[in-house]
Amino acid sequence: MTLCSVELARKLIQFPSLNPPGDERACIEFLAELLSRAGLEVETHDFVPGRPSIVARLRGDSDLAPLVFSGHVDVVALGDKPWTVPPFAAEIRDGKLFGRGASDMKGGVAAFVAATIAESKGKVPLKRGITLVITAAEETGCEGAFHLAKRGVLGSAELLIVAEPTSNLPIIAHKGSLRVRITAKGKTVHSSMPELGDNAIYTIAEWIRRIEAHKFPIEPHPLLGHVTSSVTTVSGGQSINSVPDAACFTVDFRTIPAYGHPELLADIQRLCGDEARIEVITDFKGFATEPDDPSILPLIQILESRSRTAPKPAGAPYFTDASALVPGFNDVATVVIGPGEAAQCHRTDEFCHVSKIEDAFEIYSSLIRRLCG
Repeated sequence: MTLCSVELARKLIQFPSLNPPGDERACIEFLAELLSRAGLEVETHDFVPGRPSIVARLRGDSDLAPLVFSGHVDVVALGDKPWTVPPFAAEIRDGKLFGRGASDMKGGVAAFVAATIAESKGKVPLKRGITLVITAAEETGCEGAFHLAKRGVLGSAELLIVAEPTSNLPIIAHKGSLRVRITAKGKTVHSSMPELGDNAIYTIAEWIRRIEAHKFPIEPHPLLGHVTSSVTTVSGGQSINSVPDAACFTVDFRTIPAYGHPELLADIQRLCGDEARIEVITDFKGFATEPDDPSILPLIQILESRSRTAPKPAGAPYFTDASALVPGFNDVATVVIGPGEAAQCHRTDEFCHVSKIEDAFEIYSSLIRRLCG
């Protein structure tokens, strides 16, 4: 009997794998056992004790690089607004599967796991293998994926499919993110004699103005557009009657692949001056697959045959586990495509259309047959 992708999605939602605090283990162990019973070679790797990710392999009978599917099972907190549906009951109403993680992204994980298991039971052995990478801790910085890449356990890949929510439309590029903290030092004095001090808040205010006005020295990407910057927090001062001798702010730069993060850091250092102390908080690369890359052509053809129109590959302003996995798989051609709705991510009463999960299962199954059969 074919494993039902929708029922599997319901089962995954029923695991409250919230991050924080990082309760992915039960969900990961369930998937590891399911895949092992289906005949896949399953490895788990804890990036910290009790928080494992999975690398599962279904071997082909040749040395062709495998097709890779990836997704994460951690989900964000429920939020303060009350839900009108139980967040972990995985109820289906009016053709929608409700629950935390339905769109982001247990529907996608269920679809590729079910497709892989279904195709593994075929009478004809696979020529090309399949690798499934199922991670913990994506929501708080892709820690699980970065750990797998750093350990060198991923292997090779012909094509990477990241099943994040895209309404089953292909995304072939997404931005990177470089988040920094910039600190200024000053000199504290009594606020009645400010001319004797050096106000660090005034200093960072000038740096913020420069960053806001800065034109990044790189042409926009055709799918991703321009590099952007957002000042997100500001901190400084200890009391209302003292000139502050320290102040800092954080910036989230959303980048394009052609503009390296070391180059960006050097530009920001020059912009603020040598006295600015710049600390990198997180560093996530973007990726961009060429629209005519032959590795993605089979997927594009499958999508065209299903919709009778050629899909228009797009880019995304956010980042995913691809930030770690694309370089981990030696800059493999990558498509982000999954059944969830991007607008449902992190929302109260999150849902995924049941029909989209079923469609994703068919798309992934067709891709496996096309590339691996």
